Amino acid sequence: MSEGPEPVSVRLRRPGRGADPLRVLLLHGLAGGANVWDAHLEHTTGSPLEIWTAELPWRAEEVPGWTGHSPAHWTEQAMRRVPGGPDVVMAHSFGANALLALLDAQSVLSTPEDDLLRPRAVVLVSPFYRPRPEAFDWDAIAYYLNDFDRILADGLRVRSGGRLPAGLRQEMARKVRDRIGPYGWVSFFDTYLRTPALRTDRMTMPCLIIGGAEDFASFPVDSEALRSALPYAKAEILPDCGHFAMVEQAAEFAVLTEEFIQSVAPRPLRSHPNR
Repeated sequence: MSEGPEPVSVRLRRPGRGADPLRVLLLHGLAGGANVWDAHLEHTTGSPLEIWTAELPWRAEEVPGWTGHSPAHWTEQAMRRVPGGPDVVMAHSFGANALLALLDAQSVLSTPEDDLLRPRAVVLVSPFYRPRPEAFDWDAIAYYLNDFDRILADGLRVRSGGRLPAGLRQEMARKVRDRIGPYGWVSFFDTYLRTPALRTDRMTMPCLIIGGAEDFASFPVDSEALRSALPYAKAEILPDCGHFAMVEQAAEFAVLTEEFIQSVAPRPLRSHPNR
C-alpha cells in the first residue's frame, strides 16, 4: 500500500469497571466508521464493559489500496491493537463477514499467537450469509450491483436521523459508491460469495446474530441461515428495523448485547481461557 492515512486504528470509548473488565471491540461495515456505534454507546454508560471501536480501511474515507489485503487481515490488525486482545467482537455488515473470514482461517491454521486473538463470544449484526453456492445466481449479483447506491442511501438516511432530503441522500450515495469503486465492491461481494465455504462447525464460541425485519441489504433469512449453521448461536430479528439495528433500535440492541455478553463471557478467576 502507498503512504497515506493509517489503515487501522482503535480507540477506547468506555474504560470499563473493575480490575479486569471484559474487553469488547466494535467493527463497522463498508463505507461506515466508528461513529456508527455512537447511538449504541449512549446506551452503555452504566455498562461494566471496556469498549473499543475500530476505524477500518474500508471506512467512508477509504484508504487507497486496502483491497490488496483480505478483509480478514485488516480485522486481525484491529484486534491486535486492543491491549490484551478483545474478549468479545461485535461486528456490523461487511465487518461481520470480515470477522467470519478471520474466524474461519483461525479454525484451520491456528498458532498460540492466534489463540490470544480468538474471541470468547461474537455478536454479528446484519451479516451476509448464504449456506449453499447455488443460492447465488445472476439475479443476486445484479441486485447488489445495481442497487448498491440504494443500500448506501438508506445507510445515510439512518445515520442522519432522516434529516437529509431524498435527492441529496441519493447524490451522496452515488459519490460514496464511486469512492468504494469496483475493487471495494468486488471485495464485499467476494466475501459474501465465499460464505457457503465457511467452516462454521468449527466456530464454537457463543454467537448472537441480530438482524432487522425490514433489512433489504442483509435479509433476515441470511441471519437465520447463519444461526442454523453455527453450533452455538441464536438470532434476534428486530421488528421495524433495517440494516442498522444499533442505531434504529439502539435501546433494545444495547439490552440484547449486554445480556448476551454477560451471560456467555463472564470474567473467570483468570483472564481469557486461551491467554
